[in-house]
Amino acid sequence: MSLALSDYDYPLPEELIATRPLPNREDSRMMVLHRGERRIEHRKFSELGEFSKPGDLFVLNNTRVVNARRFSDDGKIEFLFLERQEPKRWKCLVRPGRKMRTGAETTISGVVVRVEEICPEGERIVSFEREIDPWEGGMVPLPPYLHRQGDADDLERYQTVFAAVAGAVAAPTAGLHFTPEILNGLPHAFVTLHVGAGTFQPVKVENISEHRMHREEFSISEAAATAINAAQRTVAVGTTTIRVLESAERDGQGRLLPQEGATDIFIHPPMEIRRVDALLTNFHLPRSTLLMLVSAFAGREFLLGAYVEAIRERYRFYSYGDCMLIL
Repeated sequence: MSLALSDYDYPLPEELIATRPLPNREDSRMMVLHRGERRIEHRKFSELGEFSKPGDLFVLNNTRVVNARRFSDDGKIEFLFLERQEPKRWKCLVRPGRKMRTGAETTISGVVVRVEEICPEGERIVSFEREIDPWEGGMVPLPPYLHRQGDADDLERYQTVFAAVAGAVAAPTAGLHFTPEILNGLPHAFVTLHVGAGTFQPVKVENISEHRMHREEFSISEAAATAINAAQRTVAVGTTTIRVLESAERDGQGRLLPQEGATDIFIHPPMEIRRVDALLTNFHLPRSTLLMLVSAFAGREFLLGAYVEAIRERYRFYSYGDCMLIL
């Protein structure tokens, strides 16, 4: 067990970052970690069903990525619209920030946008001259480590095939591997957590327990709660699903309740993940909160050893990369 940020680091060759998805979603490789035996298998995602048992339930996050990335009409200012606060008023990220101080103005689709406030973390509160939907006509915001602009292909591929509830600015990437055929062959239920831009926020403190997470909204329907409570083994698809299941309110018998809420839970060693039995996840950035969460589930040393093997075996990393099934 370690709380040192430097103990969640690893070197990754740049060429292993998957900047584009594979032609077929289901063709990703899948590294399988057997926690009890400390054993690793190299499989394909299309073989996921071979690891399903009677009584399993795959729980997936059905949030939908919004086209939150917009540019000013002159192309000089980039906006990432995060949250509608009231009519004509939004919270957003802006680049370059130096050109958009308090009181600065530009236009989007011919409508004047004015910076009203700069938040402590650097986000801007902006107002529109008249009410518009800044997500309409925008582009999906790709993760910064892809080092490219989103395009028409990303409108489809940086979205799960089961995305249903709009509100995320980043995809729940473990779900990107699923096709309708594979999903329909597995017992499953959906929860919703709207992934925010804070998911990419770096950990800046050496003692990771001092890091503070961003808040993200989630919801669990009555049908999903019933299915999860009846499952013999819960397989979380993605770290966002774990965050929902570990944060959600339960009754006195430990049964999940239907609900809407928000979570800022930060899961890291030596915390125990109690509500999930298996996890499907992608390969995560060094020093990231996601890597720390998966370390709490798989064990830091075993997990980082698996990352070393993944690099040796030339797995593809990050959002458009391969996946890992932890049993």
